[in-house]
Parts: sequence; structure tokens; C-alpha cells
Amino acid sequence: MAPGAIARRVERAEAEALDQKDTLAPYRSQFPGADAGAIYLDGNSLGRPSTSVVDALAAAVRDWSENLVGGWARWMDLPAAVGDRIGRLIGAGPGQVVVGDSTTVNLYKLASAALAARGARRVIVADADDFPTDRYVLQGLAGETGRELRLVQGSPTEGLDPDVVEAAIDGDTALVCLSHVNFRSGARADLPAITEAAHRRGALVLWDLCHSAGALPVGLDEAEADLAVGCTYKYLNAGPGSPAFAYVRRELQASLRQPVWGWFGQRDQFAMGPAYDPEAGMARFLTGTPSVLGLLAVDAATQTIESAGIAALWAKSERLTALLVDLVADRLQPLGATLASPTDVARRGAHVSVAHPLAWPWCHALVERGLVVGDFRPPDVIRLGPAPLYTRFVDAFDAVERMAEVLEGGVAEVGERPPVT
Repeated sequence: MAPGAIARRVERAEAEALDQKDTLAPYRSQFPGADAGAIYLDGNSLGRPSTSVVDALAAAVRDWSENLVGGWARWMDLPAAVGDRIGRLIGAGPGQVVVGDSTTVNLYKLASAALAARGARRVIVADADDFPTDRYVLQGLAGETGRELRLVQGSPTEGLDPDVVEAAIDGDTALVCLSHVNFRSGARADLPAITEAAHRRGALVLWDLCHSAGALPVGLDEAEADLAVGCTYKYLNAGPGSPAFAYVRRELQASLRQPVWGWFGQRDQFAMGPAYDPEAGMARFLTGTPSVLGLLAVDAATQTIESAGIAALWAKSERLTALLVDLVADRLQPLGATLASPTDVARRGAHVSVAHPLAWPWCHALVERGLVVGDFRPPDVIRLGPAPLYTRFVDAFDAVERMAEVLEGGVAEVGERPPVT
């Protein structure tokens, strides 16, 4: 909200009316527990399990019990098959996505491959405010390869301006590595514009899609993106620690050689040959034996996302976050809180952040009293991540009302923060 602007009054009836028109409302019944306990607005950190995932895991355990090693005849192709399903959600054609390992491992593999492919170029461009694992991986690679890690700084609320990123890219830049949606503020980077700017200078671009996959349209192929990674346990709802994914544009696959050589990336792997000979296509970016139970959970979860459709999910997310933005201005701003996310929906992802000097004790009180589950991110932010498959508009309204009531009652400093917030 612009300085001096008057917040509009938001009534609960408005949220009720939006729920009445919500075409995704029937999906809520597929998520057990959605109607019980605190209002859950942490889908941007860990999504709820759907009945499809629960059923798929139960079936997988039965299959394992009954068929044992014979199951591998069906499981071997899961990384690529499930990858193609995720590809459809992020705008990537078949044969360009595989599922396996963690986001951190995949980021390392693709960043390392990109740096090797760009030879003598010395510079890695990244966001100073990006998620820690991304920065740590790039710091390690810069130190290992003698390159410069050039960090750009954006607005804590509005995120990175494409012009700021472009100004940091020069003829010595090997790789630009950024998150599509910032983990703290929810600010959304201009993926097509930044990709195009990097390509004009001969650099490769690696996108972290952890806060956009399954939540909003990405359009990797349309933007001619080079590389991407992402997790499956946030908006894709595949479960804690579920395997991540990696995307490599088809034209780059044969020329990139990732550093973690394992037998699942080997051509004719059961020949057990003496030397590494990588697969020709996307399979060369696999490493060791995949997590079959995790892959089956991802497969079931993404089928639910596919059935709803990314366009419909994003349309509801836009309305949910717009409602939250208005509610923050109406109910929380007069109590000393401020919006820590972009007001412009074109610059925003699928979560909304609220800043307050007592954000941690405020967040702690909301969770401990069984009122609202969001999460705290230093130094002073509570993130609210509504998931359109199971979050109602009245959930957003009631959550902010509860947040306001806790602030009005006063929050006190609490003891040392636990390691998980």
C-alpha cells in the first residue's frame, strides 16, 4: 500500500462470497485434517498430504512386500516419467526433467556443469537475499573453481529489478543463478527478461523454482530457460523430504557433464562397465538409486495438481494473496505490522509476508495457542502461504483476525528460538 493511502475495510462476507464461487473448493475434501485444528497457512513450507498420496504410499508398501526386487521392473523409469509430469506443471516439454536427490544436490550438479561448460568465464551472479542453500552451494563452487561470486541486492520487499541483474552480467559471466520467487518476501523475479539478458551476454541461467512449482505458471520452454531445480514438498504436496527435480533444456543436455557420476546416469547401467559413459539425454543428470517411495508420492501428488490445472491454481492464489494484502493493511498495519511482500500481483508469488518487530514471539504465540500456523523468517517476518487446493478465503480472513487479536492482547518476548521455526 502506498504511503498515506487509506486501507479498505474487508468484511468476512467478502471471503464467504469468494468461497461460494471457488471452482477448486471440492479439492479441500481430498486433504484430511483441513477442517481441524489451527488455520494452516504454511503450504509454502510443507504442503498437506492428499488422500491420493496416502493411498499411493500404502499401495507401494504392499507392492514392495509382495514383489520385493521384482518391483524394479516398474520402478526404474520413475525418475523420468514423474519428471515429465512435473515438466507439464512448469512449462517444460518431455525429456527435460528428472526427479531425484535434493534441491541442494541438484543445484550443485547443474551449477557445476554450467560452470564447466562456460570454460574460462569467471563470474557467478546470484542474489544476496536468496535462500541460504543456494548461496552456500555457489560460495563453495566459487571457492573450488577460483571464480568470483557477484551478489546483487534487491529490495527486501519488492525483490530484484531485472535492470539491477542485467547490470551485473558482463562478458565474463558464466552463470546467473536466482530464485523465481524469493523465499522470504514472495517477490517474483522476471524470469523471461533476466534469462534473455543473460543469454545476450553468453551466460547460462539456473532458476530455483522451490516457491513456484505447483503454485504459478513458470514457462521454462517459452522463456528458453537453460536450467532449473526445485523441491516437491511445498506446493506439490509430496511429503517432507520428498525428492527434488532438475530441468535441463534439451539443446544443452548432450554438452553438459555433471560432476556426480553414478550408475543411474550410466549408459547400459547393468553392464557394470569399468568406465563412466553417461546417458545421452536427461538421464545423465541422475546419480544413485532413486527413492521409489518418494517418487510414487510425487507422482500421486502431482496428478492432483494436474487435474486442478496450474492456471486455476494461480488464479485462486492471486485472489487469496490479494485478500491477505488488503487484510494486512486493514487489520494489522494499525497495530504496527507492515506488508513485507509486493503489493503488485505481477511482482508477487503465492505467499504473503508480514513484518513486525516482535514477529518471532507473535508467530510463536499463534502456533502455541493453536490459532494460525505460519512460519517465522529472520529478522522480523511471518510468512503466510495459502495453498489454493485446500485453503479457503474465510481461512485467510479468520487467520488475520486471529493474528490481530493476539497483537491487540500483547505479545511478550519468549525464550531462545528453537532450531525449526
